[in-house]
Amino acid sequence: MKTVEQIYEQLSQRLRNTAPDFEIRLKAETAFRIEQLKRERNAVILGHNYMEAALFHSIPDFTGDSLELSRRAAETDRDMIVFCGVRFMAETAKILSPEKTVLVPSPKAGCSLAESITAADVRALREQFPGVPVVTYINTYADVKAESDICCTSGNAQQVVESLGSDTVIFLPDEYLAGNVAQQTGKHIVFPTKSPVGGQTSGLDYQMIGWNGRCEVHEKFTVQDIENIRADFPGTLILAHPECSPEVVAASDFAGSTTAMIRYVREQQAPRYLLLTECAMGDNVAADNPDREMLRLCSVRCPHMNEITLDDTLAALEQTRYVVEVPEDIRRRAFAAVDRMLRIG
Repeated sequence: MKTVEQIYEQLSQRLRNTAPDFEIRLKAETAFRIEQLKRERNAVILGHNYMEAALFHSIPDFTGDSLELSRRAAETDRDMIVFCGVRFMAETAKILSPEKTVLVPSPKAGCSLAESITAADVRALREQFPGVPVVTYINTYADVKAESDICCTSGNAQQVVESLGSDTVIFLPDEYLAGNVAQQTGKHIVFPTKSPVGGQTSGLDYQMIGWNGRCEVHEKFTVQDIENIRADFPGTLILAHPECSPEVVAASDFAGSTTAMIRYVREQQAPRYLLLTECAMGDNVAADNPDREMLRLCSVRCPHMNEITLDDTLAALEQTRYVVEVPEDIRRRAFAAVDRMLRIG
């Protein structure tokens, strides 16, 4: 196990330009205590790419996007999973590893996408469009997953839709991700919750049926933002998350999951980069790639991801608090949808 000093050095290398030394030392001491408890509890810590820099670069055994961390949750042999991410992610870990104790450091870590749709909404869509397979984004709660045929992440959404072999697909709940997948797959999309432009939609429009959920962070990015950056900083490579609008994705140089973005930055040589995604990830990528110039476009973090801190993670381990539970009947049905996704890739 690393000493406090080793953790401090690790954090200092990455954070010295953004945080005062005394703060880095305090973070290192907290991280060391978490490491001790992690060993005592036989726990694994999973950290999403959107975690604050001090947490991201210290305590996780594994970091990644929703797809990567779902796989890690399914594969772990530890007794406890501490999920440094939002609640739907911790629920997914419990769905995949029901025998494990799963903790989420803050009960306030929700998600605007997950909260945009309910299980009753999915059942109503199934009644409206009988026989049409339902794809739900991983950014949903367990009861919604339980009403689905298969789940997807931003990293495999196109692959999942194409695997179904169906002329029509219900894709929930992210309006923008659905639009981007529709463009990738050549499908037309309709949103039953919205009034169709020009009256009744055609049968062709029902190749993909969407919902009106949006990520409260990614919906803020605009094409005008991109045009301004290109004018002020020529040569900047602009990377967009698929939760951005199709117009923003089309105006960017690359679109992909958070892990795909990280890989792209490492592989490309450009004067500078701009990530159109959650702000903390830009900080984390910059810390891991000091030779790359990273522009900042946003000044706010996802309020839900921001709930997860080192102090909260320590308290969760000390008190075994905020244990995630999923009723078994819901878990079994949700497992089928998540497992089907993982089998695809």
